[in-house]
Amino acid sequence: MKLIDKISTYNSPHPFYTFEFFPPRTDQGFENLLPRIVRMSNLNPLAISVTWGAGGNTKDTSLNLAELIQSEYRLDTILHLTCTNMEKGMVDEVLRAAKDNGIENILALRGDPPKGKEEWMPVDTNFQHAIDLVKYIKSHPDFSSSFCIGVAAYPEGHPDHLLDEETELSYLKAKVDAGADFIITQLFYDEDRFIPWYKKVREKGINQPILPGMMPIQTYQSFVRLIKLTGSKIPAEVMSDLDAIKHNDQLVKDYGVQLAVRMIRRITTETDVPGVHFCTLNLEKSVQRVLETLKWIGHSPQIVPNKLIEEPSSEEPLPSGAITPVSAANAATLGLFNIPPSENEAGRGELNKADSWDDFPNGRWGDSKSPAYGVQGPWGNNDAVNQGTISQWGNPKSITDLTTIFLQYLHSEISTTPFSFDPIQPESKLILPHLQKLTERGWWTVGSQPAVNGVDSSDPVVGWGPRTGYVFQKSFVEFFCTEEDARMIERKVAEEGDGWVHYYAANSKGECRSNVPEDGRNAVTWGVFSGQELIQTTIIERQSFLAWKEEAFSIWLDWASFYPPGSAERRLLEGVHNDRWLVNIIHHDFKKEDALWTFIDDA
Repeated sequence: MKLIDKISTYNSPHPFYTFEFFPPRTDQGFENLLPRIVRMSNLNPLAISVTWGAGGNTKDTSLNLAELIQSEYRLDTILHLTCTNMEKGMVDEVLRAAKDNGIENILALRGDPPKGKEEWMPVDTNFQHAIDLVKYIKSHPDFSSSFCIGVAAYPEGHPDHLLDEETELSYLKAKVDAGADFIITQLFYDEDRFIPWYKKVREKGINQPILPGMMPIQTYQSFVRLIKLTGSKIPAEVMSDLDAIKHNDQLVKDYGVQLAVRMIRRITTETDVPGVHFCTLNLEKSVQRVLETLKWIGHSPQIVPNKLIEEPSSEEPLPSGAITPVSAANAATLGLFNIPPSENEAGRGELNKADSWDDFPNGRWGDSKSPAYGVQGPWGNNDAVNQGTISQWGNPKSITDLTTIFLQYLHSEISTTPFSFDPIQPESKLILPHLQKLTERGWWTVGSQPAVNGVDSSDPVVGWGPRTGYVFQKSFVEFFCTEEDARMIERKVAEEGDGWVHYYAANSKGECRSNVPEDGRNAVTWGVFSGQELIQTTIIERQSFLAWKEEAFSIWLDWASFYPPGSAERRLLEGVHNDRWLVNIIHHDFKKEDALWTFIDDA
C-alpha cells in the first residue's frame, strides 16, 4: 500500500513510526536480519524502508531485501533510490523490479559521491538531482501511478553544500511541486533547531507529511563519527552529558533512548508531525525501548506470513544500582533511571538474546553474522579518503613516504590515515612501541589491539559494556606487507605457532591463505557481566576478513584516484594495491601481554 494512503487513513492516539534498515555486508548478516525485521514488525511500524548504498554499491542486495520484505512478509516497503552511479536504463530496471514485487514507495535521493570522489558527478545526465528522479517517475506512463514518492529534507542544511535556509527550502518546495508525496528529514539531535525549521516549511506552502529522522545513540564513538558525517549540530548540554558517561557503553545506550524520547515528545507536542522515522542501524533494542517508554506500542501485533519461525523478542533488564562513572544523582538528572526495561525470559540461550547479542559491536570486527555488520552512515558514505584528508598525507611517491605517513599517524602528527577515520585511540597507545616497530619495517598497521585479561569493564581505555563486569581481549595486529613477508609469516606460524597463532593473508587478486579452519571463528573480545550471559563482541573469521579485505584494497585505488593518471603518486598507490598483501595475526594466549609481539619480533 502507498505510504501517503496509509498516513491519510491512520487512526491511532499516537503518531505512527517507520523503521529503516540497510543490507548487511555478509550473507549470514542478511539471513539474520530477516527474523529481526519480523520481530520488529510486531511493533506495528507503518512501513519499512531499505537504504541504497553509497554510490549504488548495494543495488542487488537492497532490491533483494526490499522484495523479500514486501512480497514474502507483506510489510509495506520504502525503497531508497539514488542517482549515484545509475547508468542509463538502470533506473527503469530498478523501478520495474520494485513494481513487479509490489513495492509502491520510493525515497528519491541524489546520493553521495562514489568512493574516492570528492565531487558528485552524474553518470546519466538525466539524473543529477533527486528532483530529476521525482519528475521522471511522475511522468513515466509505466510508473506515474505505481509509486508514492518521498524526498529528503535537511533541517540543519545539506552536509555537501552551504546554502542559506531560504534556498534550501526553495529546493524542497521544488521537489514537492514535482510530485513528492512525503518528506523524511536527515537525522538531527536538536529539537530547538527542528521546530522553527518545521514551521518555516509549512509557511513555505509545503503541506506534505514530514517525518523527522531519529537515531537513538548506540555508542559514543559511533555517535561522534555520525555527527562528522552528517554535520549535525549537537547541543552543548548533550555533548556534556555524553562526555560524562562516554566510557560506559550501557549508560550511553540508555541516554540515547532517553534523549530520543525527550525529543519526540516535544516535537509531537509542538508540531503536527504525523509520525517518526527511526534509523535502526539494524539493531532493535533501543528503538523498542523508545516506543515502550512513549507507550506507543499497541497490543495487537501486526500479522505477517509464517515464512520464518518468529522468535520471541525479549530484553535483558537494565542493571539496577550499577557502579558507573557518574553519580546516582547525576544519572537521575540525565534521566537514565526512568526507562522501563522489558521483561527477561530466562533460560533460552541464543534464542533469548537474538535481539541483543550484537548490542555492543566493536569496530569492523563485530560478528559478521550480525545484521548490523558493516553499518554505514545514514544515506551516507564512511569514506575517509577525500580532498580534506589527503591534504594531511601530502604527495607520497615512494614506499618510504608511505611508511612516514603511517608513522606520523602513530605519533599523532596527523589525525587520520585512509584506513583510520579517527585519531589513534588510547588503547592503541598501550602497544605503540610494537606498532611503531612493525611500521618502520614497512608493515603498515591498520588494525590492532592489546591482550587484556579480566580488566574491570569500567576501565577508561579498554572497558566497555555494563560497569559490573570484566573484559577480555586476545591480541591481534593487521598490516599490509610484501608477498615475501606474508609467505615468511605463514612458514613461521606453521613451524612455531603450536596452535596458539592464527593468521589470514590475502591480496587484491582474490588469493587468501590461512591456518584457520574454513568454519573457524576467533572470538578476540568478550565480556562477563552481572546477571547476563557472556557477551562476545569481536569475531575474526574468514567471511568478515574477506569482506574487509575487499574494502581495504579498494581504499588504495580510491586514494590513487585523487592524483593524475601517470603521476608518481598514482603509480605508487596502484602498485601497492596490486602487489601487497593484507595480513591479520591473532595470538590466543591473552594471559601473556607480549605473546604476539614476541612471536612477531622473532620473525
